[in-house]
Amino acid sequence: MNTTRSLTDENRARLRGVSTATLTTALFKRGLRNVCIQGALPVNPAAARMVGEAFTLRYIPAREDLDTMSVFNDRSHPQRRGVEEIPAGHVMVVDSRKDPRAASAGGILITRMMMRGVAGIVTDGGFRDTPDLRSLDFPCYAARPSAPTNLIHHHAVDLNVPIACGDVAVYPGDIVVGDAEGVVVIPAQLANELAEEAAAMTLFEDWVDARVREGRSTFGLYPPDESTRAEFEAWQANSSN
Repeated sequence: MNTTRSLTDENRARLRGVSTATLTTALFKRGLRNVCIQGALPVNPAAARMVGEAFTLRYIPAREDLDTMSVFNDRSHPQRRGVEEIPAGHVMVVDSRKDPRAASAGGILITRMMMRGVAGIVTDGGFRDTPDLRSLDFPCYAARPSAPTNLIHHHAVDLNVPIACGDVAVYPGDIVVGDAEGVVVIPAQLANELAEEAAAMTLFEDWVDARVREGRSTFGLYPPDESTRAEFEAWQANSSN
């Protein structure tokens, strides 16, 4: 029986305010090291932060007798189905085998997902139409621009199965978080407690940053010694009054 608790609205909002750097540290404390999707960078760094459940698409290498323009007329084609079936609030995560020689998706399909309320899209391959995507207020992460159609190198084969993306295992329903620095994958069962912990970490790190800007040494401050912890807790109590 699946006992995973769904990500609450409150914790979804918390994750929007937490950096991927902080999340990797929080996950490392739990023994999870391989959580940052390698090579996936924001197409538009000014787009909103990304938080959502993973909805996955898997590509295998294309084959010339199967991957022709006619496949796009097939409404059961996994890429086209995925664009229409991904639930609002989810993130499309595409396993492109770290091959950016052909696009994993382009402007029209990505805009369609945006209009359907999808939270973002990530690939370890490439996107086409990136001049348009750079001005789209929609989180898109890819290895690099790639003009060629996906059919040249990619054959869409599976939807919503476990995949690899940028050397990270991604399971459907995992929580995917993206900011201007990159993309982190949180196991679904950890997401709520991690969101609360990371939000607390962020508050403390912001306080530390302010102290460093005042000229304080990092020794005893970060990581904090007992005196620093007491100082922070007093500041926190005073701020909440």
